[in-house]
Amino acid sequence: MNDLPTIDLAGLDLLAHAVAAAERGWHVFPLRPRDKRPAGHPERTCPGTGRCAAGHRTPEQRATTDPDLIAAAWTHAPYNIGIATGPSRLLVVDLDTVKEGEQEGTPDGVTSFEALCERAGQAVPLTHRVRTCRGGQHLYFTPPTGARLGSTAGRLGTHIDTRGWGGYVVAPGSTTPDGTYTLLDSRPPAPLPGWLLDALTARPEPVQAAPATWAVNGPRVATVALERETTAVQSSPEGGRNTQLLSSVRALGRFVAWGDLPRHVVEDAFQGAGEAAGLPPAECRATIRSALDWSIRTARPRQAAA
Repeated sequence: MNDLPTIDLAGLDLLAHAVAAAERGWHVFPLRPRDKRPAGHPERTCPGTGRCAAGHRTPEQRATTDPDLIAAAWTHAPYNIGIATGPSRLLVVDLDTVKEGEQEGTPDGVTSFEALCERAGQAVPLTHRVRTCRGGQHLYFTPPTGARLGSTAGRLGTHIDTRGWGGYVVAPGSTTPDGTYTLLDSRPPAPLPGWLLDALTARPEPVQAAPATWAVNGPRVATVALERETTAVQSSPEGGRNTQLLSSVRALGRFVAWGDLPRHVVEDAFQGAGEAAGLPPAECRATIRSALDWSIRTARPRQAAA
């Protein structure tokens, strides 16, 4: 008589992906089926028994590379797969998509990361890459020996998060109602570039607002509008700075489309205003580029806008 648990084809596929991740030395743990949340109980309802007898064990603490434990979990249910990034010695850059309801022209994570690389004078790194269920990307890196990098949200730019110690990512093969996580590039994770490490560990320096130093020879209306909108960006409060930058740049795009202002003058003016307000340079660059592209593309002719 066969006492082995039954498991469907989807479960076998997930088990194979979990084992493949563990064979890379990555610590995995179960996520709820077709969900991104960890399986099991949260700390607030921990029974204090079994593996939690000595205290609640977080998903990061429960993550394992043990093939027997992995087989026992994924033959029990078709769990999605979480990779605990810290114990796996990974730093994953999460490039998210634009959310519903965000302003038109807001850059997605891929656009922001490309701008970040360009500003650093670096090519987009080639590394292990995964497409997320909503069309974003996960870029896997290995941090330097001894570095204990935590997770960040938005530090590198708009829609760019990172996952290190205390965080996790959903592994390829996992499926949610929004789609499936799929492998785009199977090469081993590249070492975390030094310039990215510096960006994640540098202590932000306060930036004092300073008068803009650009020169404008366009029509008076365009010049006044540029002065007004860059001032609005410089004086915007924390929490609303990127939104103000996006809105102000969009308001100026029509003057670029009409030939009243050179694009590089507008970009330089808003770059200075955004940095003076305290926004990261790469975030400014990505927002400005995306907002101007949208505004120029959708600008009505001057006669129709009058």
